[in-house]
Amino acid sequence: MRILVCDDQDIITEGLKLILESQEDFSVMTASDGAQAVDIVAEKQPDLVLMDLKMPIMNGVKATEIIKQRFPAVKVLILTTYGDDDWLFDAIRSGADGFLLKDIPHAELFSAIRGTAAGDTHVDPKVARKLFDHAAQRTPVPNTHLLSLLTEREIEILRLISRGYTNTEIAETIHLSEGTVRNYISALFSKLDVSDRTQAALLGLRYGLADINDLK
Repeated sequence: MRILVCDDQDIITEGLKLILESQEDFSVMTASDGAQAVDIVAEKQPDLVLMDLKMPIMNGVKATEIIKQRFPAVKVLILTTYGDDDWLFDAIRSGADGFLLKDIPHAELFSAIRGTAAGDTHVDPKVARKLFDHAAQRTPVPNTHLLSLLTEREIEILRLISRGYTNTEIAETIHLSEGTVRNYISALFSKLDVSDRTQAALLGLRYGLADINDLK
């Protein structure tokens, strides 16, 4: 798996490169700002980008937006700190595929990268709390009519998405194949007018389908 680490602090990029390349299936390249990351993605087409938010020249939100527009198959995981909460909601709108804390344990980092590359969304529960609080302040109360458009099965799946379940875990919980789960998720995304799992999860939380403390 080809991974691009983008951060303006050399100690972080060098440290992450060393950590990630301890895994035989990871190959790592680095960028020091968002503009450089966009150029490298265009040239090298990595599978996944670990993206810092606050950087000179071009920040991580803008870089993520450009990458997801031009290269939608490239996954982008945001690397965030507790002080970045004002940026998180913008990162959702930019199309980020997940959010990691910079102090994430190595094993969880490897798992998050592999899961995201496979199509799942990883959102650290502490980050999810900030995202939910931020969304509650910035967005209107959703139209409850939207839930009436969903089938009982779709609502059940949205509830599990809101709790942080992966497609595999959803399939095991409700005894369906992963392919069937993906079809349900595609349908409910269309009905709710959201583009990814993070947006769907936040909407599910706002509808009361899960509590922030239910997050895995």
